[in-house]
Amino acid sequence: MKKKSITATMITKQSMLLCCKLYISESRNTEAMETVERAGGLDPETVIIKKFEDRDYNRVRYTLVSYVAHDTTGNAVYSPLQQTVIAMVEAAYESINLELHSGAHPRLGVVDHICFHPLSRASLDEAAWLAKLVATDIGNRLQVPVYLYEAAHPTGKALDTIRRELGYFRPNSMGQWVGWALPEILPHIPDVGPTQVSRDRGIAVIGASPWYVTYNVPLMSTDLSAARKIARLVSERGGGLPTVQSLGLVHGEQSTEVSCILLEPDRVGADRVQSQVEILAAQEGLDVEKGYFTDFSPEMIVETYRKLVSGGEGKHGLMKLSI
Repeated sequence: MKKKSITATMITKQSMLLCCKLYISESRNTEAMETVERAGGLDPETVIIKKFEDRDYNRVRYTLVSYVAHDTTGNAVYSPLQQTVIAMVEAAYESINLELHSGAHPRLGVVDHICFHPLSRASLDEAAWLAKLVATDIGNRLQVPVYLYEAAHPTGKALDTIRRELGYFRPNSMGQWVGWALPEILPHIPDVGPTQVSRDRGIAVIGASPWYVTYNVPLMSTDLSAARKIARLVSERGGGLPTVQSLGLVHGEQSTEVSCILLEPDRVGADRVQSQVEILAAQEGLDVEKGYFTDFSPEMIVETYRKLVSGGEGKHGLMKLSI
């Protein structure tokens, strides 16, 4: 598709937007991160709104935004996000080897997780359309097995279900995930791509969903079993708060952390999660710090994007937050 005129593109940029959260299993290798970010800055029509990196987890998330364009019948036909995400994915595969990776956060691949969200006037169907295009590129051209989830999956299969089937939540070395931990022939057939895994790349999980919130609560204790117990009791799966998923993880030499996903933040927000963690931690005799969000709100992301594209700043909008 030919690039639109500047005026038409600006109108689109201000209205129908898609967001991509791109999770890469690396944050300690500065050279690799620079390579990935250079690839993400090649197209000024896509903006990296925020970078969140955690050295203990050895994981980074980039939040990217761009517009989605439609044909005369209203069907989505183009988004600059596709090209930018694939460029960053290729750069990650070229500069990071999963066999050499270790970290306190679970992962299944160098490019571990890609999620697309609708923003502004865009729809979940459009986010799913883009997720499937990216999955096809990664699975068929880059030959990495891809599992689809939620709106991108034919039956809406949940992300945590796929991860549980693949052993995502089981560390293979004293609270750490080290190297490739699954058989080279996968136990479940991927939705896209080969069934055999390259150990240096691993697999990717790609989906589309309504907006979710990630919120982490530090525990002033190195007792990982206690952190896991609290995480389980906070989560819906463990009989705790509805629409909350959580993990107890090592986070540095002096602390652990309850890492949470709030699937419906308007229903169960961070305040309730914080309060529940504090109650459960007190029962274990543990101190708790105030939790933190790992990303902006959708409203702030849209506002930041509009300011950047209106000012012609494009790729220079990256904001960094390290833990």
